[in-house]
Amino acid sequence: MSSLVKEELMKRLFGPRRRRLHEFIEVEGAGAQRYYLCVAVTKSKEVEICMVKHWRVDREEKYEIVEKWFLKDLEMIDGKEADTDNPYFDMHFHKVYNMEAYSCASKYTFARTLNKLNAMYLKKDFKIVNFDETYLNDDSIWSSNNRDFLVVLRVCFYVSSLLCFSLCRF
Repeated sequence: MSSLVKEELMKRLFGPRRRRLHEFIEVEGAGAQRYYLCVAVTKSKEVEICMVKHWRVDREEKYEIVEKWFLKDLEMIDGKEADTDNPYFDMHFHKVYNMEAYSCASKYTFARTLNKLNAMYLKKDFKIVNFDETYLNDDSIWSSNNRDFLVVLRVCFYVSSLLCFSLCRF
């Protein structure tokens, strides 16, 4: 589902503006509208962070950028509490923006993406605080690039549990 949304955002919103969408996460919004926090790169290699509103009119999907910031202006991203599973985080620009991601995993995906794009394009010193460092690194087995591995690992665990359970019954 998320790949379909990403394709739709790219086709309708970022492609025509000559931006390449790297990542997006769903964030909590008011009412029946959805909001996405998107990270895109311009042709001139500027990294943009956009808040996109998504709504439906009759049967047509509508998308609108309602807020835009640049990674170069980001001073800090605060995950609130590193030792709890919570979806809340703050982005510190000239003003602090409170966010609630759809899940804790998506909050970490967003922070990893900002960290990676900062290393690629800016090499700027901005702080990522109150995140568990283990899950921020791309080489971690829990990173979004290794989700297939985690699925296989879970399936193997499930199958081995079933096998043990069936053997124990006799």
